[in-house]
Amino acid sequence: MQYLIGLDLGTTATKAVLFKTDGVIVSTSSKPYKLYRDATGMAEEEFEDIFDAVLASVREVCINIEEGDELLAVSFSAQMHSWIAYDENWEALTRVITWADTRAVHYTEALKASNKAYDIYRKTGTPTHPMAPLSKSLWLKNEKPYIFNRAAHYLDLKGAIFHRLFGVKKMDLSIATGTGLFNIKEKIWDPETLEVTGLLTEQLPEVVSPYEIERGMQEEFAFKMGIPADTPFVWGAGDGPLSNLGVAAIRPGVAAITIGTSGAIRVVTDKPETDVKAKTFTYALDEDHWVVGGPVNSGGDVFRWLRDQVFDGELTFDEITALAKEVGPGAAGLLFHPYLGGERAPLWDANARGSFFGLNYGHTRSHMARSLLEGVMFNLYMVALSLREVAGDVKQIQATGGFTSSKLWTQILSDIFEQPITVPDSTEAGCLAATVMAQKALGLIDSLEAVEGMVGSNQTFMPNEESYETYRALMPIYLRLSSHFSEEYADIAALQRKLSNQ
Repeated sequence: MQYLIGLDLGTTATKAVLFKTDGVIVSTSSKPYKLYRDATGMAEEEFEDIFDAVLASVREVCINIEEGDELLAVSFSAQMHSWIAYDENWEALTRVITWADTRAVHYTEALKASNKAYDIYRKTGTPTHPMAPLSKSLWLKNEKPYIFNRAAHYLDLKGAIFHRLFGVKKMDLSIATGTGLFNIKEKIWDPETLEVTGLLTEQLPEVVSPYEIERGMQEEFAFKMGIPADTPFVWGAGDGPLSNLGVAAIRPGVAAITIGTSGAIRVVTDKPETDVKAKTFTYALDEDHWVVGGPVNSGGDVFRWLRDQVFDGELTFDEITALAKEVGPGAAGLLFHPYLGGERAPLWDANARGSFFGLNYGHTRSHMARSLLEGVMFNLYMVALSLREVAGDVKQIQATGGFTSSKLWTQILSDIFEQPITVPDSTEAGCLAATVMAQKALGLIDSLEAVEGMVGSNQTFMPNEESYETYRALMPIYLRLSSHFSEEYADIAALQRKLSNQ
């Protein structure tokens, strides 16, 4: 037998999945780690925790490989926008600063107020937001000069894993296009953008194809993973673009909607496409496939807040969604804006804050639960409206992520979008997509479209006419509130930061 391993470097866990070459899952292993947060907007991880999770998860799935079988390659999906600074001796100066970190908000807003932000977006395809390494670098420069002035190298999380394993200083094209520093037209680190940040080209890694292969890792790590040291490691791509590939949403007009810790809606184009309103991103899947879409902070993380803070951690996901099902569409007129940790698309405002609107004496925790589920989907629909202006109408939607385990939540998505929602068979879309890229890198397949033979349809949800009539009435109110509240987000966020420091 021949096998491939897809590794997903996620925000809360690293997952390894062992596949046969036809996409059939043999075994999985997931190793969690802590995301460190505080009131300042910090969202960091310990690199050693993640590196240990990589070693352990690969070793665990490799138990299923028998003598005489062959492991063809290990390939990667990774969270985007992470940033790590190193000194000249490759000693880490920071933890992994993740996409969720919002401490750069002040410098992001200042950049937006200048005439530079839009030009940078048009060249890099990454909206100006604290998530991006562009903004993180400005924050380090101004808030942590003792780190910024010592930094000789910068890598993302995946690049740091490869550096530890192989001693290389590289970054794949997909991850590079999400930094806000890389010119997507010229395919170089953008000199004018680097000048804004104070970064030098020599501090940044070589940008390589997602199909780049590394061999000959250190024996120590090969032993800990239980694999040969000459096993090919394929760079792969960012988790967002790979989510489209993993559900076979790579043809024009086919969108992928993913909700895990966070969420996104994306479509694939054959060239970079930017938005005149700068509301959508453009990231590479590979040199010939570009993903246009919008990421949202508000997904499973918001549901966990509901579970822990409103339901006191006493109920499970299924039990809470069962309560939400007890009330009808629209939650009796209760709306929820899910911006608990700021928001990326469609607002691109790290100061955004969450709210329930329309609360009255008749509303219960069940209404709050339903309103939260609906609010996440209303927010995604707002992103879809922006996406339509850039990439045209969405004709088909493939859904993936933890939310699809809830029939209610997936039905709400169908009702709000007024479109059928197909849930593919593959529950490990990112890892599957990574192995498809590995097969192309190894010359085993000619085209990424081979994934269509590996992804079947598990279930299709059809919109309910009675439900979407209600959502049609609520959507304009939701949109107007988003506009009205935006004027107050900066002030309430500043007050919250002040009060949290007292």
